[in-house]
Amino acid sequence: MKNIRKLAMSAALGATALAPVAVHAQTTAPSTYVNAPLAKPVPVAQPKGHCGIFQTCSTTKIGLGKGDFMIRLSAVGVLPEDRDSRVWANGAPLVGTRIKTTNQVMPELTFEYFVTDNISLDLIATSTRHEVAAEGGAVGGKLDVGSAWVLPPTVTVAWHFRPHKRLNPYVGVGGTFMWFHNMSAANNGLTSKLNSGFTGGPSINAGVDYQLVGNWFFNFDVKQMFVRMHAWAENSSESVHVTAHDSLDPTVVSAGIAYRF
Repeated sequence: MKNIRKLAMSAALGATALAPVAVHAQTTAPSTYVNAPLAKPVPVAQPKGHCGIFQTCSTTKIGLGKGDFMIRLSAVGVLPEDRDSRVWANGAPLVGTRIKTTNQVMPELTFEYFVTDNISLDLIATSTRHEVAAEGGAVGGKLDVGSAWVLPPTVTVAWHFRPHKRLNPYVGVGGTFMWFHNMSAANNGLTSKLNSGFTGGPSINAGVDYQLVGNWFFNFDVKQMFVRMHAWAENSSESVHVTAHDSLDPTVVSAGIAYRF
């Protein structure tokens, strides 16, 4: 009996000694789960501070509007209409004789500034070389008269229909001032001197700008100018004096790339 009591006492004391360990094991197990290391957070992408010249970024202004300044380089075709030509020789009219001027394609530089969202001012600068001939009437077939370089600076006020849009059509009115320079008479056996006066006239135009990427734009433009040419030619002894009036009225077609500053 005494041995049974000792055995029971030993078992009780053993259970008491093991209890804290079990409790500790139960309380520490959840802490291992709670304190487990977390995944490293993914950093938020930051916008780049530099936008390339051929990139459209969040800071790029869409379309054109007030305060914009553009420089445009275009290929321009100058197509004289030669309406209503009249020619005189020593004061006598040469009935049926008319002036014919050749077409020409050259580069063109344009400067444009937007005064308001809808209104812009632009100036074109180019110079083209044209061959001049007399046809029909007393001349018979075709007689080469010579060649001339033409500088036609044109100022235009344009109305843009869709400011701050990628596609922005416009119409305009302006004035053309035409200066003929480096004129050379043809070796035709009749005239050796060729000259022309400074002239000018109104112009109208229509076109469209389209934003390609960033501040780069494509432009297509058609101008109709209303300009008369007054020219005269003489032989070396000045015994023959030929005068010509010609309504050049050139149609000017251009297409090119512009950059907005």
